[in-house]
Amino acid sequence: MNEKIEFTERLRAAMLEAGYVASPSVLEHEFNLRWPGKSISNQAAWGWLNNRSIPMQDKMLVLAEWLKVEPDVLRFGTAVRLSVQQRQKRWDEGTGYLEREAFDAFLLLPAEQRKIIREVILTFAKASGVEDKPAKK
Repeated sequence: MNEKIEFTERLRAAMLEAGYVASPSVLEHEFNLRWPGKSISNQAAWGWLNNRSIPMQDKMLVLAEWLKVEPDVLRFGTAVRLSVQQRQKRWDEGTGYLEREAFDAFLLLPAEQRKIIREVILTFAKASGVEDKPAKK
């Protein structure tokens, strides 16, 4: 599905959930009450509600605050958030003290040495067939 269509669906659902009619005039009015900059037009609101455009991040923050949803969820949906959480969990659970100590030392190395170490690690990962697989505990 197209990201504009998905955003429109999330915006419409958030408006309905917050008790508003998902119409361009309501969106324009409510948004402009909260936006400190130049008012958006009815056409801009129409574009957000009809798969034509996605607001810039600063406007997204105002929409999210108004509709009481997380900005990243409004913009990208819950799938992206879940993916980030899964990666974070894998990182948190997959690394112990020794790995973290090695990472800290790695980060202190000059860029050229970090590049060499990274290439060595990726070569070992490729040779063992684990380059694209999630880390195991």
